[in-house]
Amino acid sequence: MPNFDIVKKCSPKKTFRVSSIIGRFDLLSENVEERFFGDISLPEKWQIGLIVGKSGTGKTTIAKQLFEHAYITNFEYSAESILDDMPKECSIGEITNAFNSVGFSSPPSWLKPYSILSNGQKMRVDLARAILEPTNFFVFDEFTSVVDRNVAQIGSFAMQKAIRKTDKQFIAVSCHFDVQDWLLPDWVFNTDTMTFQSFEGQKKNRPEIKFEIFQTGDKSIWKMFSKYHYLSHKHNNAANVFVAFINDELAGFLSVLHFPHPKANNIKKVHRLVILPDYQGAGFGIRFLNEVGKIYKKEKNRFNIVTSAPSLVSALKKNSIWIATRFGRTKEIGRTSTQLKGSTSKNRITASFELKTS
Repeated sequence: MPNFDIVKKCSPKKTFRVSSIIGRFDLLSENVEERFFGDISLPEKWQIGLIVGKSGTGKTTIAKQLFEHAYITNFEYSAESILDDMPKECSIGEITNAFNSVGFSSPPSWLKPYSILSNGQKMRVDLARAILEPTNFFVFDEFTSVVDRNVAQIGSFAMQKAIRKTDKQFIAVSCHFDVQDWLLPDWVFNTDTMTFQSFEGQKKNRPEIKFEIFQTGDKSIWKMFSKYHYLSHKHNNAANVFVAFINDELAGFLSVLHFPHPKANNIKKVHRLVILPDYQGAGFGIRFLNEVGKIYKKEKNRFNIVTSAPSLVSALKKNSIWIATRFGRTKEIGRTSTQLKGSTSKNRITASFELKTS
């Protein structure tokens, strides 16, 4: 991209109020002029860029001027379900894959209209929509501007992972410098100093995240997570409950039941696993499973999970310490004492995994 020199002029009509302000503050002219100049020398190969700076430093002006055809202010959402707002040529598989890739992995929320989603969920839906659009290049203004900073950072990391799985190019425009370490851009243009910095070829590592797990006897915590579970809002009170905190914020719920077996008496099975929407897409679910699984393995137990959540199945298949033991539909022989009514996997396509012995 060559040097740019952008001049913005504003000449308001000389009304009584305008004339009053000009006279009161001894302004030399009613014409307001701003100039922005610099150089964005894009590297040959890049996927993620960041234009960042304080308000009024020209971020939006520069982005619109240089990337006019890729600039996105907002998408139109009018359907009763966001599924129907996605591009019509996309299959349901492509849509759900896009949702999962950006960390929007709660199927119950896929049935909601855009208007009632949280700001963090809206941010992820917008990115999924951009990924599904036929264009390979898009620019998002006001990136993470309306979400909590902790959510913005985790969401930025999930988004860069999603983008790098595609052949698309993405530029974030933001007044928040804290997203840079999480978005891991290939280049940054700082409008405060009008300077460009390339990170082409440099190894990219996300910042350390404080991740803590606690076991609790407070089963009522499930109420906070139940609506985000992809299958059921019910919970077996006999299950052992673990919670995960991310940067000192409650973010995950995992419960474990003893699994009755005619020959083995040491099988433990994951009953419920939920990561709150704002923390999805950054690998916390697998990390949570692994850490709790290690606790049970130390006690000489087998540790299993059965799931039909596509994002979790995909992640477990790629994880070397888990082994797939079954995939497909199962027939219900009879409910055990630890199963909730209507919570079995009968007639659903599910995958079973077991944590390997270390």
